[in-house]
Amino acid sequence: MITRATREDREAILAVATETGIFTSTEIACVDELLQAYLTQPDHGGYDFLVYRNGEGTLGFACFGPHPLTQGTFDLYWICTARAMQGQGVGSALLSRVEEEVQARGGRLLLVETSSTPAYAPARRFYESHGFRYESVVHDFYAQGDDLLIYAKRLDGALGSLRHSIPCSAH
Repeated sequence: MITRATREDREAILAVATETGIFTSTEIACVDELLQAYLTQPDHGGYDFLVYRNGEGTLGFACFGPHPLTQGTFDLYWICTARAMQGQGVGSALLSRVEEEVQARGGRLLLVETSSTPAYAPARRFYESHGFRYESVVHDFYAQGDDLLIYAKRLDGALGSLRHSIPCSAH
C-alpha cells in the first residue's frame, strides 16, 4: 500500500535509505532534511513523500516536488527500495504513484538527476525502462569522475525531444 509519509515513517525511511548501501551519510542527512521540511512546514517545504508499506513494514519511499520557476515541471528527488525488495515492483509502484500525483497537479514533465558512477547503473536502467530519456550531462559535478546525468519523462503525451526548451540564467 502506498500512502503519504507521516512522522511515524521517519526512522523507517532513513533505515531504507541507509541499508541500500549506496547513499553516503551526507545524502542520508539530505533525505532527513527534506523529510523534516515535509513534516513540519505548512507547505511541506515544497516536497512530498510517499511510502510503500506492507504488513512487514516500509519497503520503499519516494520524494518529489515542483521544480521552482517552471510551469508543470516536477523533480523526483529520491526513490528508494529496500535492498531485499529491489526488482520486486516496489520502485515501479512508487514511480507510477508519483506520476499520477504529478499529473493530478498539472505536471507535464518529471526530471531525475543521478550519478554516472557504476553504483548508480541499476538506477539509470530503472529510469530508462520506465520511459525516462537521458537528456544531459554535467561532467565532474558530484566529484572528479562523477558526472550529473539528467533524465526526463513527458507526462502529457507530447512527442519529440525535450532539448528544445529555452535556457534561462535565472534557473
